[in-house]
Parts: sequence; structure tokens; C-alpha cells
Amino acid sequence: MIKREGFTLIELLVVISIISGLVALILPNFMAVREKGRDTQRKADLRSLQQALELYRQNQSPAVYPTGIPLPGQCWGSNGGEVTCTGSVVYTKKVPGDPVLRSGDNPLNYYYTPVSDTEYTLCACLDNTADQVGVAGDCNDTDYDCPTDYKYEVTEP
Repeated sequence: MIKREGFTLIELLVVISIISGLVALILPNFMAVREKGRDTQRKADLRSLQQALELYRQNQSPAVYPTGIPLPGQCWGSNGGEVTCTGSVVYTKKVPGDPVLRSGDNPLNYYYTPVSDTEYTLCACLDNTADQVGVAGDCNDTDYDCPTDYKYEVTEP
């Protein structure tokens, strides 16, 4: 009798199907966790920007919100947006940006709308449409469409 080493085709197909089934079960959960993590970062970034906006307003006379905010990655101080802050007041050392840069989005990544001198709206697109604090819709601008049509908004306190 001849002794053969190796696996039969049936054995290989069974192992491949088991591995494929496990990947199919694990991958969606992994993707959902990543989406939730990015959304959590977006919410924290908007709270950070909200605090910077309040510091800005307290430093103005009369107390008003800015007409715009610097680009992500810049320092935001009393001299405006810079690579490094040289002004006497620093609102935030680094303006946060969306964890996923999407092509065609507003270059600010987070959408800031000054409604008036005393009101504003900050908006971020969310990945997870099951998020309890998110709402359906885009960030109120034709240039800032949310791919999932789901957003998170923060307004002045």
C-alpha cells in the first residue's frame, strides 16, 4: 500500500469554508466598532471646538463668536490660525479635523456655521446611523453632504 502525505481536496475545502464563515461573522463587528470609534472622536472634537469658541467669545468685546475657524491642524490663538501660536491667548493648540478625510468635503472637515454674533452650529457627519444622539440629514449646506445622511450637531451653550 502506498502512503501519501498531505490533505485531500475535501479536507482543504472544509477548512477554507470554516475560515470563511468565521471571517464573515467577525468582520462586520470589527467594522462597526471602528465606525463607533470614529464617531466618538468626532463628538469629542466638536466639544473641544465648542470650548475654543467659548474662549474666543469671552476674549472679545462685545462678546461675539468668530465668522470662521482655522483649518485643521493649525493653532488657533489671538493672532488667528497659525502653524504655531504666537498670540497672547491660545484657544486651541490644534484645530481638530475629521478622522476620515473624505474627498469633496468642506476643507474644515467639521462644518461651522455662525448663525449670528451670539449663535453658531458645529456639525459632523457620523458613520454609525444607529447612534442615539445623531440625527438624519446633512450639515445644512450643499457642499457638505454626509455620505450616510446622518449627523451630529452642537450649538452654543
